[in-house]
Amino acid sequence: MRIADLIVIVLYLLAMPAVGVLLSGRQRTARDYFVGDRRLPWWAVCFSVVATETSTLTVISVPTVAYLGSFTYLQLAFGYLIGRVVVAFVLLPRYYAGNMISAYAFLGQRFGSGIQGTASVTFLITRLLADGLRLFATAIPVKVMMASFGVNVSYWQIVAVLSLLTVIYTYLGGIRAVVWVDAIQMLVYVGGSIVAGAILFGELPAGWFGEAMAQGKFQLFDFESSVITNQYSAVTAIVGGAVFSMASHGTDQLMVQRLLSCKNLRDSQRALITSGIVVALQFALFLFIGSMLWAFFQGADPSTLGMASDDELFPRFIVEQLPPGLSGILIAGILAAAMSTLSSSLNSLSTSTVSDLYQRITKHELDDATVLRQGKLWTVIWAAVFIVFASLFSSTENPVVEVGLGIASYTYGALLGAFLLGLLVRRARQSDAVVAFVVTLLVMLYLVAGVTFPNGEGGRDPLAFPWYTPIGVIITLLVGGLLSLRHRSNPPQEPVSLESEAV
Repeated sequence: MRIADLIVIVLYLLAMPAVGVLLSGRQRTARDYFVGDRRLPWWAVCFSVVATETSTLTVISVPTVAYLGSFTYLQLAFGYLIGRVVVAFVLLPRYYAGNMISAYAFLGQRFGSGIQGTASVTFLITRLLADGLRLFATAIPVKVMMASFGVNVSYWQIVAVLSLLTVIYTYLGGIRAVVWVDAIQMLVYVGGSIVAGAILFGELPAGWFGEAMAQGKFQLFDFESSVITNQYSAVTAIVGGAVFSMASHGTDQLMVQRLLSCKNLRDSQRALITSGIVVALQFALFLFIGSMLWAFFQGADPSTLGMASDDELFPRFIVEQLPPGLSGILIAGILAAAMSTLSSSLNSLSTSTVSDLYQRITKHELDDATVLRQGKLWTVIWAAVFIVFASLFSSTENPVVEVGLGIASYTYGALLGAFLLGLLVRRARQSDAVVAFVVTLLVMLYLVAGVTFPNGEGGRDPLAFPWYTPIGVIITLLVGGLLSLRHRSNPPQEPVSLESEAV
């Protein structure tokens, strides 16, 4: 690792907080802090959505998926696009009609504060686990980089520094700083990866593409693997990916808050659907890089190359093979992906804490200045908590992108199911929603705790993670629907504008 790379990384890390504060301006109201007073352009929101869900997992772990397997991971992106279209025309109109800043405000209005608080707490825990894993993933290339200088640093030290830098512009600039910095960071990591891919392509041996084709490295659809246990079976990936995307972009405050900062519903729909196309292109880029890495390292097992983790493949190439300065830019891009996800998480966690929990626990209306102050305070608190949670994943053996998607899938089914219960089952009341929500979480905990199924090859494997969300939705609707039959058929009151929820 050359000194030029280190200089580039340090300058980048120092520049991003300053840029975020400068672009965001002063936050005068809570609405301005949480949703940018709904004045952000759709294309910037689109880039922010992509940068938020991309994170370090995509940059360093998706190439690993292709290195160890093939292009079948891309099937998930097709499902993601389908799910986004459903969210754009079913859930987003509800949020804009209610003038909401929190996705869970819909549940509070439809059912009551009990299910709103339950969903919000579930969101908080899920984000801590999933994004804690993303932060850990970021520490992998940084640790490789520092080792090249002969410096041994721990994962938590790396995470602490990144968290401190990120919380500065998130605290001062709110959602506007988050969105604009996300847009810049997306250009950095995508541009750097394209250049790295071009350099890698020029170093490959003649005939590598034909050999990769013969080895099935570019296989896109998988119609032969077990639909139940293989996450990259075509039906599993596309159907599961569609339902997962409906949950992640329709009920997860992390994404919904970005979409609610657009100027109007049409811009929000445009940002959401376009983000699905961009994500698919990104997946293709990083999978292709993974296939080229397979040719570059001649398909060797990562452990035989002296790597402690499979996910060190792309970082190792970046650190050891790219010219001076460029590897620093790409490492900065990987850090950018992590910072964009962390900043989005901090902003959405503070929003949900204040709007869904704090005001209801205190049981009195707060003035705007108090809400703004509480939002900033909780941004700092959640940053500290993230440092602890990111240290929980240092022993994971699978590509971290798979672990991360699995964590989110555990609770997404209950969240999406609760929303659909409110939309589709007119008799359902809050008690039905809460019971169905809790039952779904317990069943999912049982499924992921060690239940195995025949894998079609004579053995048994866990259920493929893309099925977690669809199964959760079905359980929630089934339990909630059956419980609703005990009520009289008169429908609940129609939603009205939630100006109070918009702080």
